[in-house]
Amino acid sequence: MISFKQLPIEAKAAVAAGVVFFSMMLSRSYLAEKLDFRTRRWLLRLQMALFANTLMLMGSLHVWRSTVTTFTRSSAASSFCFLLWKIAVFLFLALAHSSFFTLLFLVAEEPYFFSLAAYTCLGAYIILIFFLFTLGSVEQAYKFLAGRGAKAGTGNKNRAAPKPVLAVLLTVVLTVVGLLNASQPPTVNSVEIPVHKLPSTMDNLKVVLLSDIHLGPTVGKTKLAMIVRMVKALKPDITVIVGDLSDAEAKIIRPAVEPLGELDSPLGTYFVTGNHEYYTSDVSNWFELLKSFNIQPLHNENVKIVSPKSTSDWFCLAGVDDIEADVLRYSGHGMDLKKALRGCSSEHAMVLLAHQPIAAKWALQERPDINLILSGHTHGGQIFPLNAGAYLLNPFFVGLYQVGQNTFVYVSPGTMYYGIPMRLGSRAEITEIILRSP
Repeated sequence: MISFKQLPIEAKAAVAAGVVFFSMMLSRSYLAEKLDFRTRRWLLRLQMALFANTLMLMGSLHVWRSTVTTFTRSSAASSFCFLLWKIAVFLFLALAHSSFFTLLFLVAEEPYFFSLAAYTCLGAYIILIFFLFTLGSVEQAYKFLAGRGAKAGTGNKNRAAPKPVLAVLLTVVLTVVGLLNASQPPTVNSVEIPVHKLPSTMDNLKVVLLSDIHLGPTVGKTKLAMIVRMVKALKPDITVIVGDLSDAEAKIIRPAVEPLGELDSPLGTYFVTGNHEYYTSDVSNWFELLKSFNIQPLHNENVKIVSPKSTSDWFCLAGVDDIEADVLRYSGHGMDLKKALRGCSSEHAMVLLAHQPIAAKWALQERPDINLILSGHTHGGQIFPLNAGAYLLNPFFVGLYQVGQNTFVYVSPGTMYYGIPMRLGSRAEITEIILRSP
């Protein structure tokens, strides 16, 4: 029987990841009620950071072997430039691994340079892993098809060089493109959506949709102020924020949130939680802070949006807690559609705010008479190659979907980004939704 010491380092990393994951499940199931609030919050964040790092360790070993070890027998291995290259690769991997810990120690009104550098390296790390794996798979497939599989291990030391070099070059190019793309202001996307049973007096009502701003290590007050200015220029009747506003505790990042106080939509500004609000374990304080800025959280509840032209015309705007609250067993929270729609009926138009597209799917299975659901969460994949995973894991990916005859779902690609200050294959968006009366 093989002992733990005899296992290869990749297997040891996998075992460590399994142990951390088990401890996370144990904490959620058995320790949640025994630990005080602050301890539970820090433990959850620390466990998530450790879990991510143990998983990344396997990839980092592959990166090191592909970009450093491969060249140790070459003539350039003893040169000063190769020493600098090894240092650069080591620092790159160290920064990528440290990114997850910035949530614990480096959150302020504006992002720290270290956080931006660490998350940039994390984004480049994901791209590099993808290209190393893809190019390696293509190489193996070529050898197999060419009938040289038996010779794969002989006389090919020099041929291994082009693969990591090409992977690194592609990573550098895409990282720069992704950084430039994400540094641009969000695009304003105007969408007209017919809403069944919307009163004619509310035809052309303008709703501005924000989602996934992710105030935290890499998004601060300056970017939020820019978003608020853009929203005000659109002059919406209603503004809605469908979750993942922040990745930090309300007290720590309060100065960065202040621009939200300038939102002045005449029919109100509304908010529902996303999964990251529950990762902060600070939802109650966030609710109080948002209320101080005249932003109304919809905590499994609804409001009547009354027409400015006729007090007898209205539609129901409801919001549900994010489904992650149920997974985390967050006390007093969790998706409760019946409670959220209490008092709403199919006689009036119903608009639901639900952060995750899977929650939108569940809501329509229970209440197919909902006319419009506004979601976010997917980021449109945010960066290549994560786009494919986000597409496969969500019933609605990004943009407008028609479900049945009288129901629509709109999924925002996000107004900013999570952590990694990059966008590849997606674009940050402020959505201007024009509600049309049929």
